[in-house]
Parts: sequence; structure tokens; C-alpha cells
Amino acid sequence: QVQLVESGGGLVQPGGSLRLSCAPSAPIYNIYDMTWYRQIAGKQRELVAGVTYGGISNVADSVKGRFTVSRDNAKHTLYLQMNDLKPEDTAVYICSAPLATEQGGFIYTYWGQGTQVTVSS
Repeated sequence: QVQLVESGGGLVQPGGSLRLSCAPSAPIYNIYDMTWYRQIAGKQRELVAGVTYGGISNVADSVKGRFTVSRDNAKHTLYLQMNDLKPEDTAVYICSAPLATEQGGFIYTYWGQGTQVTVSS
């Protein structure tokens, strides 16, 4: 069973940087628009950034100028470069994307388990 797996989270001081990655756990046929969300306990899941298969990216106003989203289609991998991190960025970061596991197969939306990002001094 294919899963989306996030990595790169951790503990960082305010003003620091982290780079998150998200990739399928097994070979797939193709993956389409990819999106980063973040979840703070007790709050609604927030859309952070996304990038289409063609490379058009967008980020939320709350992280604009600090976060950059990108992808590598050859590796089916999504990235989130996070700079100038603030305590309010503390959350579980989750990726999501529709993908096809085989050519001609159904396209389903998959979600990762998330990676914890903690910004604290």
C-alpha cells in the first residue's frame, strides 16, 4: 500500500530554517497537484502551500516571503523550504496529493502522517 511520507521536521530556534520533503513510500505511476497543510492541536487544518504538476506554486499569506514550495517530478517529491521560522509556525506539517499507482489506474488522493515542526527557544 502506497503512502505519502513526510520528513525533515524537528526542533528549531526562532529565525531558523527547515526543509521538509514528501514522497511516496513505493513506486507509483504519477502524482499530480501537491499540497502542504499544517495542523495545530485544537485548530482547523490550514493550507500552507501547493504546487501544480506544471510547477505553478502558491503559498498562504501567513508564510509568504518565508516559505517556498517546490517539487521534483522525476522523484515525485514535494518540498517546503521554511525560513525565518516563528513560534506560531509550530505544527504538524502534512502533505497531500492525488496519485495513480499504475498507468490507467484510478487516481486517489493520499495524505501523509505528518512531520512535527517545533519552533522554540
